[in-house]
Amino acid sequence: MASDQLQYDKDIETSAESLLIGLTGWMDGGDVSTGTVEYMIRALEAKPFAQIKPENFYIYNFPGTMEFSALFRPHCKIQEGLIQGFDEPSNLFFAATDHKLLFFEGKEPNLMWHDYADCIFSVCDRYHVKRIIFIGSVAGLTPHNRDPRFLCSVSEQHLCHEVVQLGMKLSEYTGPAGITTYLTLRCRQAGLEMINLVAEIPAYIQGYNPRCVEAAVRQISALLGVQVPIHDLRGLSEEFEKRLDALVAEQPELLEKVQKLEQDYDEQVFDNEMGDLKAWLQQKGIRLD
Repeated sequence: MASDQLQYDKDIETSAESLLIGLTGWMDGGDVSTGTVEYMIRALEAKPFAQIKPENFYIYNFPGTMEFSALFRPHCKIQEGLIQGFDEPSNLFFAATDHKLLFFEGKEPNLMWHDYADCIFSVCDRYHVKRIIFIGSVAGLTPHNRDPRFLCSVSEQHLCHEVVQLGMKLSEYTGPAGITTYLTLRCRQAGLEMINLVAEIPAYIQGYNPRCVEAAVRQISALLGVQVPIHDLRGLSEEFEKRLDALVAEQPELLEKVQKLEQDYDEQVFDNEMGDLKAWLQQKGIRLD
């Protein structure tokens, strides 16, 4: 039951129009999902007010090698023989009341998707949310010195025109589903709209990608009609691009492939299979997830 898993830490008086979701896990490459939500929470001075308790939603003990099972286990810290920290997955709701906007930052659940979704819909119902937006990312054929393309899936046909008008491309995908696809289907039953934005980020870059986070903040701001200051993020993006330009220039083979990416990108060539680049990255031991 949502009432058992959902905990309100304080009551807020607001009627929010939208809920923005960011999740760690499968679709958080470049920290675009969580990084975008965290940036907007800080920029709009949103305050925490509720959480989904982690019990029953996550697998903590999974058989396999230490490296593999470590992906599932909580993180702990022990100093001089004493346990100083034990971090379970967090799933927090924030409110930017002046902007009629809620945020949710969490970890995609391993189990009980139905109950996890019930918690989210319970918050939406309580604060009269009309629209849910998810931001995520996938590895794609995007050069590091270009903004990512945004793929989009929606809960209702009438939303397609809105997202295309903002420069997004409607998704074409067949494969394993994430919790956000499930949420999108459930939105129809709950009387809510849902838009999933997925940024195609550079496949050859690992770690936090400020350029893609900046692009996501701009895209979501336009979708929400909210002014979000991005001056500091713009500076990080420019420095990030300069460092990568220098690193790529030192590797002739990679430089050649990036130049081909730039050409394809500028000519709007779409090749989701990634062809030779994918094989080259795997040969170099670079993961695409």
